[in-house]
Amino acid sequence: MKKSSIAIIGLFFLLYILPLGVRPIIIPDETRYAEIPREMLVSGDWVVPHLNGLRYFEKPVLGYWVNAASIMLFGENAFAIRLPSALAAGISALMLLLMVRRFAAGYAAGILAAAAFLTCFEVFGIGTFNVLDSVFSMFVTAGMVSFFFAHMEGKPVRRTGFLFLFGAFCGLGFFTKGFIAFAIPVLSIVPFIIWEGRWRELFRIPWLPLVAALLVALPWAVMIYTREPDFWHYFFWIEHIKRFMSHNAQHPEAFWYFVPVLIGGALPWTVLLPSVVQGINKTLLKDPLARFGICWFIFPFLFFSASHGKLVTYILPCFPPLAILMAIGLHHYFKQGRKRAFNSGALFLVLVIIILAFALVLVEITGFHGFRPYVQIWKCVLVVSGILFWALLVVFSIRESEYRKKIVLYAAAPIFFMFITHFIVPDLTIDHKAPGEFLLSHSHRIRPNTILVSDEEPVRAVCWFYRRSDVYLLEGAGELHYGVHFEDSRHRLLNLDQLRELIIKNRGTGRVTLIAKSGKYENWKQDLPEPVFADINGSRSFVFVQF
Repeated sequence: MKKSSIAIIGLFFLLYILPLGVRPIIIPDETRYAEIPREMLVSGDWVVPHLNGLRYFEKPVLGYWVNAASIMLFGENAFAIRLPSALAAGISALMLLLMVRRFAAGYAAGILAAAAFLTCFEVFGIGTFNVLDSVFSMFVTAGMVSFFFAHMEGKPVRRTGFLFLFGAFCGLGFFTKGFIAFAIPVLSIVPFIIWEGRWRELFRIPWLPLVAALLVALPWAVMIYTREPDFWHYFFWIEHIKRFMSHNAQHPEAFWYFVPVLIGGALPWTVLLPSVVQGINKTLLKDPLARFGICWFIFPFLFFSASHGKLVTYILPCFPPLAILMAIGLHHYFKQGRKRAFNSGALFLVLVIIILAFALVLVEITGFHGFRPYVQIWKCVLVVSGILFWALLVVFSIRESEYRKKIVLYAAAPIFFMFITHFIVPDLTIDHKAPGEFLLSHSHRIRPNTILVSDEEPVRAVCWFYRRSDVYLLEGAGELHYGVHFEDSRHRLLNLDQLRELIIKNRGTGRVTLIAKSGKYENWKQDLPEPVFADINGSRSFVFVQF
């Protein structure tokens, strides 16, 4: 137990904490969820979210508060803005460990649930990235775990306490990302309670959690309404109803979109699903935790699939129950003395990752259609080394006869590869999605009276790296469309004629600075005066132009 605990803690710190600040900050998501908290700290306004000084009503404020607290503690840097996501993943893993240890197959299965969760590619990717989904998923997980503890508790006082916690965590989830924090528990718990034959409890359970959720969420909900009465109309109608139901919703995708996302996101554990299914037999289906995990996974997954608007991050709340089912299924599978399905799945994984390594080397050598992932060859060598080491440990897992060692080797196999991903971001990603180094190289040219103009794509990075919240937008506001159309903000959106007039008024001073995607600037420059300085960071990257 002691060695297992040390190993899982070491796994978490190695993958999620130590390398957090290595990768460059990526647009648009990481700069968005860094800049809004930064502006809160600068302005002192902790009620109304602003991005680039404009009202930004897509999310409630708790996620921004958490990021702001991290920035206060660790500074304005990549480590600070990603730390809340990483800690949320670690806390979620701890809750799964405690839940499975208490109600399933003991400490070993609990460790397996935590290890499987932390090494799922989607959990790892989101947990080391600055978005709100990891923190939101943590609150949903905490609520669901609290409910199950209440469901299994025989003492009325303790049961009441767990139900209150369940409601409070749902309120915190709502405070982070909205009404989906209530939808996921309802969709999971109602069929679970009916399956358990305790349907009468559906009329008694909700009231205490509802009171707890209101106590958590209501104060800010009232404050934002008094400050910005239109917030709830926009947040409820545009961000929830239209995104879920409208055919022209933001990020529209097909119903089956999340199936390949789940298959890829749950790697390396996806290939073991036949073993898990064999382990969860008819006897185990009578177990409350197995039933709870199935309901918690299936019904939210179907709900997210039914939504017209989809992103990869949306199904993160489905991964905690998947890890639970993986742990108890594999534990019972090996207890039955089986190995064949596990070995077959593991061997299939070895073949796939070796093919991927070969394909990467081939593309890097031949420059397939002019595409090479890496300019620096050491990155390619590191990637291939990580993949081959992963394959080697999986082979050792297949050859091992003792099932505990098989699982340990299999879980440990991708750790080196996952660790090095922090250092091997493809060059094209850096060119297209990481303008920070380019912007900072020109920071000496930015003065307090510099007029900053940006197109919609890099504007969040311009705000973050130059510590400004007064950047003009050119020829479109993108996600800032709502905020820029308030009466006091309309002047912040410029067309080319307005920008040309602004440049002529300040010609030759270098005060007017345009930062945009290279392709867009190529279309605009014939309508703009000659610049006094221009730096183009590649034909498909960014430009820094002063007039």
